[in-house]
Amino acid sequence: MSAPKKAAAEAARLRREIAEHDRRYYIEDAPIISDTEYDRLMRQLQELEQAHLELATPDSPTQRVSGAASADFRPVKHTVLMLSLDNAYNSEELRAWHERLLKNLPSGERPRFVIEPKIDGLSCALTYVRGALTSAATRGDGTTGEDVTANARTIRTIPLTLSGPFPERLEIRGEVVLYNEDFKRINEKLAAEGREPFVNPRNCAAGSLRQKDPRVTAQRRLRFIVHSFGAWEPECPIKSHAEFLAAAKTMGLRVEPQVRAESIEDIVAEYERFKNETLVKLPYAVDGLVVKVDSYAQQRRAGFTAKSPRWAIAFKYPAQQASTVIEDVVFSVGRTGTITPVAKVKPVFCAGVTISSVTLHNFDEVGRLGIHAGASVLIERAGEVIPKIVKVTKPAKGGRNIHPPKNCPACGAAVVKEPEFVAYYCENPSCPAQIKRMLLHFASRPAMDIQGLGEQVVATLVDSGRVKSAADIFELAKGDLLEIPLFADKRAENLLQQISDSRARPLGKLLNALGIRHIGEKLAATLAENFSLDELAQASVDSLERVPEVGPVVAESITDYFASKEVRELIERFRGARLNFEKVRRREPSSGAVFSGKTFVFTGELAKMTRQEAEEKAKALGGKASNSVSSKTSFVVAGEAAGAKLKKALALGVPVLDETQFIAMLPDELKP
Repeated sequence: MSAPKKAAAEAARLRREIAEHDRRYYIEDAPIISDTEYDRLMRQLQELEQAHLELATPDSPTQRVSGAASADFRPVKHTVLMLSLDNAYNSEELRAWHERLLKNLPSGERPRFVIEPKIDGLSCALTYVRGALTSAATRGDGTTGEDVTANARTIRTIPLTLSGPFPERLEIRGEVVLYNEDFKRINEKLAAEGREPFVNPRNCAAGSLRQKDPRVTAQRRLRFIVHSFGAWEPECPIKSHAEFLAAAKTMGLRVEPQVRAESIEDIVAEYERFKNETLVKLPYAVDGLVVKVDSYAQQRRAGFTAKSPRWAIAFKYPAQQASTVIEDVVFSVGRTGTITPVAKVKPVFCAGVTISSVTLHNFDEVGRLGIHAGASVLIERAGEVIPKIVKVTKPAKGGRNIHPPKNCPACGAAVVKEPEFVAYYCENPSCPAQIKRMLLHFASRPAMDIQGLGEQVVATLVDSGRVKSAADIFELAKGDLLEIPLFADKRAENLLQQISDSRARPLGKLLNALGIRHIGEKLAATLAENFSLDELAQASVDSLERVPEVGPVVAESITDYFASKEVRELIERFRGARLNFEKVRRREPSSGAVFSGKTFVFTGELAKMTRQEAEEKAKALGGKASNSVSSKTSFVVAGEAAGAKLKKALALGVPVLDETQFIAMLPDELKP
């Protein structure tokens, strides 16, 4: 045997041995050698590959980290849609799902179930061709994700090559997670460097998987846990979900322990057992259980809705609570000058998040709860909802009471309160805190949709003095941006193009962007259908009140806003920047249109359009969009995680549509 052949054989042996130790350590949590011995094997392989460069194949464990930074993440279209799951928050909702499931199966057919932890991570799809990892993509919108292959290769629980029997092509799906201990380690390091810590492990995992430098991802100790597959080619021979999980484990992929259930009672019992016995022991964040029909044949018969499988549901846990202490109360200044009290609490981990700040909303709420510095409080957080203080559990002796400030904490201007409202306001329109928040609102998607104007960019532009009002945005030049360290040529050009594109946004977007008090997204769109910007600026209270949604308070707010000298100057600068001031022309509904005169309420998350886009389509066809459900509501369109509005519609007997049914009602030119 020649020397190269010996080297190739030795390299192959080392790769097999290292892969086996990776499986034992990262997949089974049962290592059989020390870290020193593992490092010795890795060094031997590296030395062989350095001596014979042709041996450094892409599937070698030495090639996990490419070292090459990526400028962006190209889009990847999923072969099979990555759908989301419906949610149940109590046994009644679970039983309702079970009843719907049985209706979609042949009469008398009783499914068996597999129950797994619902891991709070980042969804990811891995594609293997002939057993070799070829690509990794995030879920994205379910149809198209982002290519994160280089970073996914650094995750040790993602095998570069599969072991055991595997198909010609396999798309594996699962969650990228960060263990709590690693999350703590990363945040401690960031704090020591004077950098902003991550909010929770999931955000940290998402940020880590999208690092431009794979070497940073490799340091984060991410893990990948399998829960399903998207594609299996040629035809999948496996008959059940439990069988798939066993096959995935044989291939060297990590799966979590699962529980079998024969009935709905078994599922409810496991939900309670898991909550009381297992949840606190897990090293990563879990927000409930996933219940799936085991049989693939029954899954096919049950089918799908537009957004989720009918044969699976996320059985989530309710809000979690934790006790902590208020260390201080500070005041935040919003984009309209509203002063909001914020409690700074002793950091506490609750529902997957380390909480150090809790908004108190307004000073009436402070009085109602009896909030004061030093008080022990109970906080609550459910899912991704902002945490709130439930109650004071122990007042502090001599604790400092909280009173509204007399001067703005950001600029020192006088703070005032309108008698009929609970909020306190800073009167200074040039307040830097207001300007930053105003600009973020101005650039947000429901407003002018300038995606490149994020928080860091806005803060830098304001602090540098380049931007003092929204009109300044439209006067930025490339040279202005290149003077800021955040920008290189391409990023500066992209932002300027987005700013240019925003000039053509419909008037409703601009009115929403202005941040007129009491004017939200929907009312801004309504006003744009009744007035041009110039007409609105000259409108009297009486003419404004002729618009059905406008009352005396709103009408006065609009006239006061446009009476301001600063606002008139701002409008003239917008005119010079060629923004769209034109009234929005409503499309006349065709005779007998199904939308004409009908009131629609949209709730939950839609898959193929935003709720705002759906509302605009309904209104374009002569319908109305409302935020509240009543007996006069014509239809409720329910998307993912639809909650109280859906329940009220069912109680009132209001017709409920899913997204597919709503889209079917639209004419072809308005279908997404």
